[in-house]
Amino acid sequence: MTTAAAGRDSEMRMTAKPRKNPAADAAAGPSRRTLIKNIGFAALGVGVVAASGGPLFSALGGQRVPPRSTEADAAPFRIDHVTVVDPRDGSARADMSVLVRGGKIVSVGAATDASAKGVRVIDGGGRFVVPGYNNMHTHVFQEERSELFMATMLREGTTGMRQLAGPDALLRRRAEGRLSLGADTPGLLAMSGAILMPFNSPSIERVRHEIDRQKALGADFIKLIMVERDVFFAAVSWAHKRGMTIGGHLPPSITPAEASDAGYDFLEHLGTSANVWIETSSDSSALRAAADTSLALPNSLGYVPFAEQLFASELVVKVTATTLLNPALSDPPEFIPVLQRALDTFDEGAARKLAATFAKNGTWQTPTLSRLRTEYRMDAAEYKNHPWLEMLAPQVRTNFQTTRTAFLDLPRDRRSAYHRYYDTSLKLIGILHAAGVPIMTGTDGPGGNPGQDMPSEFQELAAAGLGPLDVLRATTTVPAAFLGRSDQMGAVDAGMAADFLLLDGDPLQSVDNLSAISAVVNSGNYHTVAQLDETVDRLLTSAEAS
Repeated sequence: MTTAAAGRDSEMRMTAKPRKNPAADAAAGPSRRTLIKNIGFAALGVGVVAASGGPLFSALGGQRVPPRSTEADAAPFRIDHVTVVDPRDGSARADMSVLVRGGKIVSVGAATDASAKGVRVIDGGGRFVVPGYNNMHTHVFQEERSELFMATMLREGTTGMRQLAGPDALLRRRAEGRLSLGADTPGLLAMSGAILMPFNSPSIERVRHEIDRQKALGADFIKLIMVERDVFFAAVSWAHKRGMTIGGHLPPSITPAEASDAGYDFLEHLGTSANVWIETSSDSSALRAAADTSLALPNSLGYVPFAEQLFASELVVKVTATTLLNPALSDPPEFIPVLQRALDTFDEGAARKLAATFAKNGTWQTPTLSRLRTEYRMDAAEYKNHPWLEMLAPQVRTNFQTTRTAFLDLPRDRRSAYHRYYDTSLKLIGILHAAGVPIMTGTDGPGGNPGQDMPSEFQELAAAGLGPLDVLRATTTVPAAFLGRSDQMGAVDAGMAADFLLLDGDPLQSVDNLSAISAVVNSGNYHTVAQLDETVDRLLTSAEAS
């Protein structure tokens, strides 16, 4: 696939002049309030649709309940004469043999040409072995074509995934072993329950009950999008008391620093909304004083019967389809000067201070840059006829083209402001990385936008300043540490799970080589690229015929 970096258009020069009094400007009109509401509404909408099984992002209601997974034991094999790359220390051991049996790596040692009874021998000469990649932010189980997308993820080298929304039905299905996971899909590393929002968490008592309920259903962690301020801190504290991690987005009333100090374990998409840009602006005090920090939807909805189901109804989803694909389209024109001013006053010193807070508290980041780029640089040339579009259902494909046309029709200065929004995101990620903040790969996909794939995410992290080894760690050792499974995954070593890749190029020399995949080993199953391509093509043909 074409990478997200391949056709990056040059940034246009800003034409709007800075305001003389940004604090007065922000306080004088509804721009900041409207921003918070619109972005919050869009983010909340995505969350509700995802959590409730809405028709745009979830097909749980219409999918055939799959049979229980019955994965057979993979045949043993040995790969000889490969260079084993260890992201833990950045070393590369040449001319090695990797023996796999029963889904585990049995040994990694000096290469031998001796045959082994009952063991398939594969010549890996000239190739490099790295641990399998981990997509730490996916919604693949909510997709109508989930089987196709999981095959595509495996083709990209993803052997492990973290599902960021688990409706009750999905959690029950996992508990029953009915997710159709096996040799041809990445493994499921972790799954959240229903997302915390005003619908299910309008009060401290209710949020504690919801966390307890999700834990009982088997959720591995708690994802939060938007709740009242007191509920937010109660949720963080209660989740930790129940032995669960909690993270996700930031409500507008919560600053990134205070969330981190409170123990919020991880942020997705830099927290969404405008919080991070207020925090890293030299005018942060004035901007925050002017911001309306109330929720995008009234908290009272948590006491209205069936409000969640109504919000996720097919009619509401159809009306808000373009907003869900690109929340920036809901910004009012008068907000753009405010955004420009916030970006004009981006303060690297303030950004480094925030980075130090994240590093001190261990606040993990999954920036999903490939997703953010589809929002703020949606006019990039490669999105027009991106190969990813072929895999989308016809209506979703139409929704994207409609949304992209709407973005292209925006005034030039507005699109330029969005370009700067994304470019500043890259700068901030570079600052976070330099400060030692743990960063993980995630695509927030698959979804209705093209480019939400791992090769694109690698390229964007590289554009943010991460070197090839840093990007490799972001998709291997860092997720392993985040999950507390460094003894099981994140390296190619004896005793580890047999999830690794064969690459045709040195991954320590170029981030491009992370996508030069020759073969994928998944739970001890050896797949050549040709076999993976054949599977994707077959599922794509089947999807188009249905």
